[in-house]
Amino acid sequence: MINALARTLFPALLLAPPTSPALDTAYFAGGCFWGVEAVFEHVKGVIDVVSGYSGGREAAPSYEQVSSGETGHAEAVRVVFDPARITYGDLLRVFFSVVHDPTQLNRQGPDVGPQYRSAIFYRTPEQKQIAEAYIVQITKAKAFAEPIVTQMVALDRFFQAEAYHQNFAANNPRHPYIVYHDAPKVERLKKEFAVLYVER
Repeated sequence: MINALARTLFPALLLAPPTSPALDTAYFAGGCFWGVEAVFEHVKGVIDVVSGYSGGREAAPSYEQVSSGETGHAEAVRVVFDPARITYGDLLRVFFSVVHDPTQLNRQGPDVGPQYRSAIFYRTPEQKQIAEAYIVQITKAKAFAEPIVTQMVALDRFFQAEAYHQNFAANNPRHPYIVYHDAPKVERLKKEFAVLYVER
């Protein structure tokens, strides 16, 4: 995971005070969407997080189809946030340092397959520019021992996942997968990025 020194080296541009009054949306993929959603739900300024699928060929994909690894889709989340309270850059900080390990190719922890790949689905040229600059910065800072393999992909479509996947961690706190893989991520957010953490 990201080292302590690297946290002090993030671009100042990304940490500039937010100014935009309108809500914005970001899309991330970083392994099983249960954990990605769980972390972002505890980030201040985040209004809504939805689990779904993006980046593939199948129209209106189901969980079973995506799980096959043959649709091209990744498990992803849609993060609606208030730029007056948090920046896109801060979401990137959380994504790369808490949500997942961006050096794992087509897998994340115990989950293996292209549906669990690391990806940023950017909506605008500005999001692309910020994310690319961020990756360059943490690469130069040697934040990770291995190369970052996160894909940068223009957002095409996002398909909301089935209802039982939404708020899964919050609704199933004792599920073994949540206990061992996702709850620790939320605790890490609370400990290492206390200024960005909010209780839900």
